[in-house]
Amino acid sequence: MAIDPISLAVGGTLIGGTMSFKGKQAEAKQAQKIAEYNAQVAEQEKKVLAEVKRDEEASLRGQSARLVSTQRVMTAASGVQMKGSPMDVVANTYFATEMDALTIQQASSREQAMKTQEAAMTRLEGRAKASGLKYQSYASLINSGTKAATLMG
Repeated sequence: MAIDPISLAVGGTLIGGTMSFKGKQAEAKQAQKIAEYNAQVAEQEKKVLAEVKRDEEASLRGQSARLVSTQRVMTAASGVQMKGSPMDVVANTYFATEMDALTIQQASSREQAMKTQEAAMTRLEGRAKASGLKYQSYASLINSGTKAATLMG
């Protein structure tokens, strides 16, 4: 019994379309998984950036405390009391430290916001890519069905 070439072509077209459909569906799932992974990486980077800025602020405050101590010791060693100009110097050191700390905190907030946005955008892009791949998979299935119907005449 000979197999009809048209039946073979129809079967091959349908099988090819089904395989393409399944491949695009799997690719869509993988795109979403990759996007989620990348978003989680951005969220971890956000935490690391916050820790780095916290350490930077702590270091700044420690340096400032050492500077104030040095200023007090030098003032006391010179026999001057901590009033008036010497006290203004110490106060200016504290104010400058607070301004620098605020700058570090603002930079930290901006960096964290950027990482939050990056994670959200990565997830959105992953969903969009997956959606496009799913549409391609359906188009492939429909296209193979149309070709098979054309072959059957």
